[in-house]
Amino acid sequence: MKRRLLLRVLILLLLATGLGFAAPRRGWSAGFAKADITPRQSMWLAGYAARTKPSEGTIHPLWLKVLALQDARGRKAVFLASDLLGLPQPIAETIHKEVNRRYGLKRSQLMLTSSHTHSGPVLEGTLTSCYPLTENDLQPIREYSRSLEKTAVETIGTALSSLQPVLLKTGHGETGFAANRRNNKEQDVPRRLEAGLPLAGPSDHTVPVLALEDESGKTAGVVFGYACHNTTLDSYSWCGDYAGFAQIDIENRFPGAMAFFYSGCGADQNPIPRRSLELCEKYGEMLASAVQEVVTGPMKTLEPEIETSFTIVQLPFEGKLTPEKLQAAAHTSKIHERWANRLLQEMDGGSKFPHVYPYPVQVWRLGRNQLWLALGGEVVVDYALSFKRMFGPGIWVTGYANDVMAYIPSRRIWDEGGYEQGAMYVYGLPAERWDSSIEDRITKAVRRLVAKVR
Repeated sequence: MKRRLLLRVLILLLLATGLGFAAPRRGWSAGFAKADITPRQSMWLAGYAARTKPSEGTIHPLWLKVLALQDARGRKAVFLASDLLGLPQPIAETIHKEVNRRYGLKRSQLMLTSSHTHSGPVLEGTLTSCYPLTENDLQPIREYSRSLEKTAVETIGTALSSLQPVLLKTGHGETGFAANRRNNKEQDVPRRLEAGLPLAGPSDHTVPVLALEDESGKTAGVVFGYACHNTTLDSYSWCGDYAGFAQIDIENRFPGAMAFFYSGCGADQNPIPRRSLELCEKYGEMLASAVQEVVTGPMKTLEPEIETSFTIVQLPFEGKLTPEKLQAAAHTSKIHERWANRLLQEMDGGSKFPHVYPYPVQVWRLGRNQLWLALGGEVVVDYALSFKRMFGPGIWVTGYANDVMAYIPSRRIWDEGGYEQGAMYVYGLPAERWDSSIEDRITKAVRRLVAKVR
């Protein structure tokens, strides 16, 4: 009996120290799922404040896609991509809570992103002042939003239940149709490009790529990003814009694969020239070609390790809204008028507005070194460039993640002023602009989370 007990102890020690008869380590597993989220009825489209009526047709379907990952130790992370302007906080919170209840995932393990297409539907809880919405307009928005929440949770469950062995590989490409809209007049860009002249202002033309190969070596999935507004089209038809066409193109180039797009820090970047379906398809093809070049070339294989982290940063607003400020703002534009009148009514009803906003920051590490940062809101390009200097050029920085509540200016843009510095009224926030400490607060949070996952 003693000899048998000693033998069992010896085997346990050998396993614990990685010697002898250690069980083989598993590799990556991945599950894929998608759902068509194209509205079945006419609704208001989100994005352009100049729109005056609901949708009138469909160019191609809108999709919600889910990639579930599991590493060698069984730790999971779920990435959701959607052809939407952005998932507002109430909808994102509902999805997070239900996913936790059903599947046991912590908030850090779920990344909810949107392509920021301006040809998707208005959702409940956002753009409350952007359009002259009647009760007849609001009812289908509420119904669609509830359906979207349910679809997201169920699609996540489908992906989690279909895990299969894969290899994860990474690489970076480049394509150059994004232009800094603050520093270049749209009408001047074609002439400068034709003359071979550089465009002004910072941009990020990198195309990060994550490729997933099945056991036969076939490409099963491709995740890619680009830092540019999804605003080639300004029609009244549902469409994923250039990012939608890029995903369709990639899935045609890699039959059987699922393509996922995320928007980078492109809040101050536009596809220029734009405003035509032909250009939309062209930019999609350019982006798909950059992705294909990466996937068919040498890529780095990621070790089967996942670390996830998440935090909420309390971002303060500058100053305090007063009835006098709101009454003055109401004369600026129709949007300002709707925004100011709504807030004045809430003030009269006794509402007290918050002085801070709960801003989501998320960091993943895939493999030993691949960092993936996800920031809420419409993030300007300075953030991506800054984080690449801090943590290395190979990091991925995703905007429009886990909540889209406003533009997120850098300190440079906050000082310069202009549309991206404020525009809080577009999303209906009770403030004129963020406090000047915004970039510093977000950067400190990212540094803490990167240290945690490393």
